Amino acid sequence: MPTRVVLSVALLILSWVPLAVSKDIALVSNKSNSLTTISMPDLVKICKAQTTRWPDGKPVTFITRSPASPDMKMVVEKVYAMAPGAVAALISAANHGRAGGPAILVVNSNEDLVRKVEATPGAIALVDVYSITGGVVVVKVGGKLPLEPGYPLHGN
Repeated sequence: MPTRVVLSVALLILSWVPLAVSKDIALVSNKSNSLTTISMPDLVKICKAQTTRWPDGKPVTFITRSPASPDMKMVVEKVYAMAPGAVAALISAANHGRAGGPAILVVNSNEDLVRKVEATPGAIALVDVYSITGGVVVVKVGGKLPLEPGYPLHGN
């Protein structure tokens, strides 16, 4: 009988693993930005520092975690479609010689990321949905919010 209980508990825990591994990444914005929705191609341009200004002229700052971070695996694959080392080189090149601050700012944690977006006008970031606070605005990507069916930044 104890073997059956142990087996049942093990199966229950294993059934939770996909839920723990799968996560949605939300696009968050500084509250002063007027951004409410963005297409996936436009988001890619911002993440690659190809778009440097918002329509109102304010500089765009993309805040991210290190591309080598395990939390960034899905973003590196779906947004950058590059190896982590190539993303790191892109970040370095994007920031080289940019007046007025970096185009892409790398921080150490999701909490740092959200705090930096809160404090930086023109900033956006991709962050785990469970790190969102009331200090930022969640932006639709491809017309969808995180956790909605068809959301393009859903992890597997």
